[in-house]
Amino acid sequence: MKLHKLVNSVSLKWLAIAACGWMAISSVHAAYPDKPIRWIVPFPPGGAMDSIARSVGEQLSRKFGQPVVIENKAGAGGNLGVDFVAKSPADGYTMVITSIGMVTNRHLYAKLGYDPIKDFAPVSMLAVVPNMLVVNPTKVKAKSLRDLITEVKAKPGKLTYASAGNGTSIHLAGELFTSMTGLDIQHIPYRGSGPAVSDLLGGQVDMMFDSVSSARPYVQAGKLNALGVTTSKRSTAMPEVPTIAEAGVPGYVLSPWFGVFMPAATPPDIVKFMNAALIEAMSRTEVKARFSVLGAEAIGSTPEAFASSLLAESAKWEKLIREKNIQPD
Repeated sequence: MKLHKLVNSVSLKWLAIAACGWMAISSVHAAYPDKPIRWIVPFPPGGAMDSIARSVGEQLSRKFGQPVVIENKAGAGGNLGVDFVAKSPADGYTMVITSIGMVTNRHLYAKLGYDPIKDFAPVSMLAVVPNMLVVNPTKVKAKSLRDLITEVKAKPGKLTYASAGNGTSIHLAGELFTSMTGLDIQHIPYRGSGPAVSDLLGGQVDMMFDSVSSARPYVQAGKLNALGVTTSKRSTAMPEVPTIAEAGVPGYVLSPWFGVFMPAATPPDIVKFMNAALIEAMSRTEVKARFSVLGAEAIGSTPEAFASSLLAESAKWEKLIREKNIQPD
């Protein structure tokens, strides 16, 4: 199953699977969990990833009657926390939420302390927070993606796009865009989305593929113009904004996803148990409300479907990273 086909609200199909899985697996692991679960977030508190984990984790704690403890282990572009989980006991009591870096970092870094494919058991995709191409209206005249393409072609190499750093989904969105259109736009990397957005608003850079949750307030205030979202479907947070594919670049898709992994040797029945619990948690009203604020699209997937999508994503980004010779910061 392709990743972009998973981008949707949690369906009745997955909820039914979750319910059946819960009943079948809970009989096998009646005592699990009988102690706190550590949920590692490999980035600092406050971002979308952290908010998603805390929202879902609260529901898991209620369900299990055990604390689900969110631990932020930031560093090395997310690799520090991910590596910690790879080397943790495979007993179902340590898991990590991470993102597209799980499939791109193996192609970006010459040496990793872990193998993103072999050292982990995919549990479930959780959500996608679409990126959105936004431009500073005082610097860029284009009101549509086709207009932007025309404008860039008229002055190749003159316009710039900001990113949160080399190899981030925001950067890859820009590289995929220039690769598919043949446009010459200068990439200006920053250390984080905050300073990049600040310079975009100030006119130091012309455009950016920022997350919907970050860019939406500025678009609504008229400070930025939105030209397209990177996902295969329009964002429920900004439904008036077309996808980049429908706005002028057919086939363009980048889905900044968040998913859960456990160490590779975790028993399959525990993985399925946690999968069912995560999907059930995402059906809760409180979680849906929080996701809406974040601009997140909830997803339900089996571990098998998640694993399949990871392989497809890895091949896609390996090709682009090599083509563009993308190097980490």
